[in-house]
Amino acid sequence: MTERQLQPLLHELVGVVLAPTSALGDAAGQIRPTGVQGVFHADARVLSRAELRVDDRQPESLARGSVGPHAVRFVGLTRWLGDPGPDPTVRVERLRRVSPGGLTEEIQVVSTASVPVRAVVSVELACDLAPIEVVKSGGATEALEAKTGEPGELVWAAAGITVTVTGDGATTETGGGSAAPRLTWPVELPPRGRVELSWRLDVDDPRAVVVCPPGEPAWSRPGLHADDRRLVRLIDRSLDDLRGLRLAEAGAPEDVFLGAGVPWFLTLFGRDSLWAARMMLPLGTDLAGGTLRVLARRQGARVDPASGEAPGKILHELRRHEFAPGDGLHLPPAYYGTVDATMLWVNLLHDAWCWGLPAEQIEPLLPQLEAALHWVGEHADADGDGLVEYIDTTGRGLANQGWKDSGDAVRFRDGTLAAPPIVLAEVQGYAHEAAVNGARLLDAFGRPGGDRWREHAAGLARRFRAAFWVDGPYGPQPALALDRDKRPVDSLTSNIGHLLGTGLLNGEEEAQVARLLGTDALAGAFGLRTMSTDDAGFSPLSYHCGSVWAHDTAIVLGNLARAGFRDTALTLADGLLGAAEAFDYRLPELYGGDDRSLLGRPVPYPAACRPQAWAAAGAVLLLQAATGLYPDVPGGTVRLAPLAGAQLGAVAAEHLTVAGAPVDVAVDRAGRPTITGLPAGLTVTVDATPTIPTPRRSAPTDHPVGG
Repeated sequence: MTERQLQPLLHELVGVVLAPTSALGDAAGQIRPTGVQGVFHADARVLSRAELRVDDRQPESLARGSVGPHAVRFVGLTRWLGDPGPDPTVRVERLRRVSPGGLTEEIQVVSTASVPVRAVVSVELACDLAPIEVVKSGGATEALEAKTGEPGELVWAAAGITVTVTGDGATTETGGGSAAPRLTWPVELPPRGRVELSWRLDVDDPRAVVVCPPGEPAWSRPGLHADDRRLVRLIDRSLDDLRGLRLAEAGAPEDVFLGAGVPWFLTLFGRDSLWAARMMLPLGTDLAGGTLRVLARRQGARVDPASGEAPGKILHELRRHEFAPGDGLHLPPAYYGTVDATMLWVNLLHDAWCWGLPAEQIEPLLPQLEAALHWVGEHADADGDGLVEYIDTTGRGLANQGWKDSGDAVRFRDGTLAAPPIVLAEVQGYAHEAAVNGARLLDAFGRPGGDRWREHAAGLARRFRAAFWVDGPYGPQPALALDRDKRPVDSLTSNIGHLLGTGLLNGEEEAQVARLLGTDALAGAFGLRTMSTDDAGFSPLSYHCGSVWAHDTAIVLGNLARAGFRDTALTLADGLLGAAEAFDYRLPELYGGDDRSLLGRPVPYPAACRPQAWAAAGAVLLLQAATGLYPDVPGGTVRLAPLAGAQLGAVAAEHLTVAGAPVDVAVDRAGRPTITGLPAGLTVTVDATPTIPTPRRSAPTDHPVGG
């Protein structure tokens, strides 16, 4: 029987990142030649082994902890050295720091022994330059031969990449037979002495398509005070992670965007980069502007089924070469197989404008706006029924092209897979929102077409109401999708939460969706399950059919809070904060959808990216919901509708950003907000605390919504 090739597990590895370079090792600090461990740079594994030994023995792992945004320290013991007795007297500290285009390690051997200590410290190394998709699929790789260079230097080279490791004061061995290349330092410590050793990794990769941008992040770093300290810790860790995920294209370092996640997706991803930039708007519009411009430069110009490109369409992902991780998937370097990124681009442009993106940055993007809207109205509706659908016609691309893009993501209530073309529910919401937002931008900047897109949005709402509402165990619900025969895919999923605030639903329909989102079947985990426990396809560790995604939970709780559905928003916020606490405030891409009572903490999804851009940016969206800050700078208004108050506690955030100005928002325990620092000309409105009934958790008898 042929053994299956399995994707390597990630959940117990320790990562450090300064994009496009990242390092993954075990809890002891070792980088072992197994699984996904290694140092990666721009889609290539540039170091597949870095094992520290003392006298050819591995130190015993004791502790680890982050040191700033791009470094981690490991502490181990060498109990065979030093004084006899139960107390360890010699320890090894290993500080790993990622730098632009490389990595450094500082090794300290520290003795509190009363006798001298003599030992040999070595680091065994290997480099395979494996492409990231080979590593992701669990493929076998061979280490490359090391060459010696200058004293203390080892060099590997292939595929246009040169990797150099230099050990200060070390001797080198290139290996031979079963031996690994290594750096070696003999050390001699006096009683209570210490020694410091170091080595560094440098990568020369002129063909990389993404680079580390210069300078510091352009977004603000808010001062935050909150009764719930979990929110403060989550924001601090998330902003550190987001700092490490910044990227730029090799030819345009001034336009910064966020790479999707470590290790598989540390590159430009249309959907992920757009959502993350949208969530980050409370901290400034620079990231949004850079993301919009990068994607505008690569906007589709022709019809190409092989890449999914079409005129006006926004890119899905960018690689240096074909991405072929297995299962017949072969994605070209610039791949457009996404149904939602184009609408999300339009909506980010609009929302950034509302937060104060200057007109001189918007006007150059208006032709791309018009092209994106044209794609929504023409190319996105292949069969002409007025709804947006997708299908991969090549058999080599993504079968599902919404954010739930795994092959089994679109299932009926009985577990049956839906056949393409697929019409996703939330995509109709994004399209409606893009049409309305696009019309407003066209009107404001004196461009024609606003009325056409408002009519398009109205027709889309009518068609959605007629086609998508079905009877479910908790009353009427929007279906997940329509299949190729236009049958509603009747499972209950988190996708419906993305419809809130898009304008596609009326008030009664939004209230019903809020009730559905508050049921235990969806909200009974540490956040929002991607599929309800009532559906036959549910599995708590299914990638898209039962797990909890941090960004999905954040988006939906943000939508609920903005619409005034406080109870369900607070339930999801508490679940997300509980998950953050369990994962040391570095939220993973996703985690298990088990009931909270199972372990009292979420079960890790073993192959989740961590850190991950839209998971980390979800913390900023949670902060926005807590403060309730909703500006419309071109409209001259700022709305305050805080989620904070009696249940979430008081929150005070300093140096949020509206129209380029630092703004402070404070919400007391009674939910009363105050705001200072707003630019002149903006009128503040404060929502009264809404009286929304608690979402029902049992099946209601009737709901007068839908059609």
